Amino acid sequence: MKLLKLTLPVILAILIVSSALAMNAKPGEGVTLRPARATWSTGFFQEALARRGLEELGYDVKKTKNLQNPIAYKSIYLGDIDYWCNGNFPLHNEQLPKNFEKKAVILDPIIKAGGMQGYLVSKKEVEKFGIKSLDDFKRAEVKKAFDQNGDGKADLIACPPGWGCEKVITEHMKVYGLTDHINQVKAAYEAGMASALGAYKAGKPVFFYTWTPNWTVFKFQPGKDVMWINVPAKGDTAGEVSGVAGAVSDPLRNGFMVYDITVVANKKFLEKNPAAATFLKSLKLSIGDVSAQNTRMNEGEKSDKDIAKHVDEWVANNQDKWNGWLNAAREAAK
Repeated sequence: MKLLKLTLPVILAILIVSSALAMNAKPGEGVTLRPARATWSTGFFQEALARRGLEELGYDVKKTKNLQNPIAYKSIYLGDIDYWCNGNFPLHNEQLPKNFEKKAVILDPIIKAGGMQGYLVSKKEVEKFGIKSLDDFKRAEVKKAFDQNGDGKADLIACPPGWGCEKVITEHMKVYGLTDHINQVKAAYEAGMASALGAYKAGKPVFFYTWTPNWTVFKFQPGKDVMWINVPAKGDTAGEVSGVAGAVSDPLRNGFMVYDITVVANKKFLEKNPAAATFLKSLKLSIGDVSAQNTRMNEGEKSDKDIAKHVDEWVANNQDKWNGWLNAAREAAK
């Protein structure tokens, strides 16, 4: 009994120290990781968050490469890149190299159905004119309300020439017979949306295309400031999506493919690094998280140092969740 009393404090001290060491274990020490990053800045936050977690696990994460989608997927397939956090699926399916699944993996979404595109209209005008779809812009009173340059057409902040969305919007104008009713404003998108924000603050109507996550749906909050509207049902292949906050209907016929935002990684990399694999599989964000961060970038906080600060703040505000991801990763490495 005396021996037990003498050794119990020692045993407890050992357990405390062991627990502390386990919580700070760095299973990635000595391993260098090679990430890639999207060429669009709205996807930078996911990469920075993944980097922070992997570095806390002891990995040496090299400076990221900004790659076009097809090049990134080819590089992951060949093993030249370990992972990237900017997969958009099924949107990017056609950009994958042949037999991609043999050497690479598309993980569970960081943001399920996080990538959505469509048309938004100021809520006040939606309610005033009963706007439900693009078809309503054929009505004279609606066109007049949204005509900014006096040409008799409603002005839509659309996409610059060459963007994929520009082609889809142009196709919508043709398919739904809207060419004579809606004018696509194809100037620089950021400038167009800045102008729209100024107009909205001045009490004027707004009508624009956007995607998520994006700063636009932080500044123009769906359901409060603006509403997602439908494309017309004309026997085409446009799909529907349910549960969209701030939509004029449920389901919403938004006219664009809805996609998940995911981590994509090389299979051998995942197999050799169970801690990294578990962390990347755990990584989850909301559209609101990324849209809020994108807004700060749009307002000037866009350097890598700024983005690292955004990660610091997100982690501090989500510490329990963050610790859970790290602990799961350390456990997987045992």
